[in-house]
Amino acid sequence: MSASLPIALLGTGLLGTAIGQRLLQQGLTLRVWNRHPERLQPLVALGAEACATAAEAVLPSRWVITALSDGGACRQVLLPADDLRWQGQRVLQMGTIAPDASRQLAEALPQRGAAYLEAPVLGSRPEALAGTLQILVGGDEDLYREALPLLRHLGPQPKWFGAVGSALETKLALNQLIASLTHAFSLSLHLVQAAGVDVEQFMAVLRGSALHAPTFDKKLPRLLADDFTHPNFPTAHLRKDLQLFLAAARQHGLDTTGLAGLELLLDQARGTPLDRLDYSALHRLTGPAPPPPAPSAGPRNA
Repeated sequence: MSASLPIALLGTGLLGTAIGQRLLQQGLTLRVWNRHPERLQPLVALGAEACATAAEAVLPSRWVITALSDGGACRQVLLPADDLRWQGQRVLQMGTIAPDASRQLAEALPQRGAAYLEAPVLGSRPEALAGTLQILVGGDEDLYREALPLLRHLGPQPKWFGAVGSALETKLALNQLIASLTHAFSLSLHLVQAAGVDVEQFMAVLRGSALHAPTFDKKLPRLLADDFTHPNFPTAHLRKDLQLFLAAARQHGLDTTGLAGLELLLDQARGTPLDRLDYSALHRLTGPAPPPPAPSAGPRNA
């Protein structure tokens, strides 16, 4: 990685902004672009250069990091109709997108003059800021080794999984566990509370068993307080990733019947305030339904 060339960062949502902050704190030069320019301001305040277009960010750079919302956004930005003129840049696609969308990018970008790696991450804003992301890489192994000095600013041990698609399928397998574990814990917690059982007694047994997962204790305060504000990973993103997992699993002939209810449950949050809250807000969906409103009194007969 040339120290004299800036890094382009395309996409400054929750993860992208945290990645940018970490790179700036590590002394790297950053050119940033977002479809909503006002979202660039936190990074500009730290020394990044705001760019009016993705091409403006990309052209002087050697490495291009993308943290965009989905595969469609990646195609629109990286493969625009007006043909962004790639000049040997290396693209690190760090968002969670469909594996097939990643494979399409890996096929199309070299034809336009760019190299491509997928590098989705396990972890969110806190881990990005601390440089402790778990980075999963798929693509050419030599390009992976070339990317290691940059990736190690964000995570200590980036792991290569094989061809493009393999890292993203692994990431989706992990995110399916986020959804399933949170859902299962939420239901169990609701049941013991409905039964009048002391929550700490329940947790003491759970912690002493092979059933315990660290995420249970991490999310327990949110569930007990019904406070899902300040998300690092919102419900809308969890639903998107679960649907990507289901599509990938079905392509491999897996039986996903057991997840159908969870998919329907998360779909209830679509278009509601829950979508923007921490994903553990699904706890509100697993709880008992509120009682129906009392019927209004009709007019009395004279």
